[in-house]
Amino acid sequence: MHLYICYNYTFIAQYFYQSMPYKVSIQSPLRQISQNCKTKLSACYKPTLLLAFLFGLSCRQPTNGQQATNGKTGVTYTNPLPVKLGDPYVLHADSTYYMYGTSASNGFFAYKSTDMVNWKSVGQVYTCDTAKSWGTSAFWAPEVYKANSKYYMFYSAQWRDNPTHELENFRIGIAVSNSPEGPFVDFSDKPVFDPGYPIIDADVFFNSDGRAYLYFSRCCYKHAVESDVAKMAKQKGWYNEIEESWVYGVELKPDFSGVIGQPVLLLRPPVAITDKQAEWESRSVTAHEVNRRWTEGSVTFKKDDIYYIMYSANNFAGQNYAVGYATAKSPLGPFKKAANNPVLEKNIAKGGTVSGTGHNSISFSPDGKEMFCIYHARTTATGDERVVFIDRMAVKNGKITVDGPTTTPQPMPSGTILSGKK
Repeated sequence: MHLYICYNYTFIAQYFYQSMPYKVSIQSPLRQISQNCKTKLSACYKPTLLLAFLFGLSCRQPTNGQQATNGKTGVTYTNPLPVKLGDPYVLHADSTYYMYGTSASNGFFAYKSTDMVNWKSVGQVYTCDTAKSWGTSAFWAPEVYKANSKYYMFYSAQWRDNPTHELENFRIGIAVSNSPEGPFVDFSDKPVFDPGYPIIDADVFFNSDGRAYLYFSRCCYKHAVESDVAKMAKQKGWYNEIEESWVYGVELKPDFSGVIGQPVLLLRPPVAITDKQAEWESRSVTAHEVNRRWTEGSVTFKKDDIYYIMYSANNFAGQNYAVGYATAKSPLGPFKKAANNPVLEKNIAKGGTVSGTGHNSISFSPDGKEMFCIYHARTTATGDERVVFIDRMAVKNGKITVDGPTTTPQPMPSGTILSGKK
């Protein structure tokens, strides 16, 4: 049983440790990395313990996100973690976890950890060059991948080239570094490509055949769409029109200099109000938050010959932000949304304190045995500020489940070496 994850060239994961079933050539950078992944998986995913001693933590008082037992880092953690950012993305490289996210007006901050619970800031790892950068503002949703001993950050920002002065002129670009801790510098003086409309939320999936695919969200901006929900909203006097964001996929060139072919539409909000997905994906409209329906923040992986794409729906700034998923037999679909959507949503109606759960990424425990959903959310205590949660998730028989959101003590990720213990 194999699981190929899009979030890291050198960490294309196996859910259970077995030998890789494919062979690839090394004629292109992508194929070379695929071969490297095959070589390194035995080291990455054998069920051995990660020797991660958390320096100094035993001397501190416990903060939100960790528990203390006898002066040592405890055997549990509690959400939310003490990391304040949106759109969290986790890279696992060289026995260290690195977290990136929406965090600064002119770039991105990063954090590192050995256990996904206790994070240390490494500072701002990307800062736009105001004279040379193609992006000027709205730096959002960075994701970092390793290729040929370098680290490539895909991110979205407001494009400088804006002759019609659009309010949302977002595109996706790349910055590169020799280290996951940066500094990252722009790979080019322009975005990866220009589809002719604003796009955000880049996610890259590296297939077992050596090809790479870029997934992104077309923004709602100036994208009014007819649907049963739009008709209802107009009839009830809520809104005159409903704008929508859609998720697309397209193959990347091996050197990341552009894309191959035209983007393919993969996911969009339902047209018919009788569609079972329509209720939860339209809550931002029916709750009168805003005249938009979103499909964004995607993350793609493969397990047992099934391609999974997780996505977030509704307004990221509202309570109804939630996560669903869809499945397909190929990287570019067609994708079918799951009957058990949403798999992650607010728990306020059930007496909880969490809302706005979304834009997740995926990682594994230090020993590779447990799969985690990393996402941002809000609580009654944090207010409008987005904070990071991690919760266990599972993929079985074509179905994804997420055990969250949790705010009670949870066992530390398996394979964690606790401070002061052998």
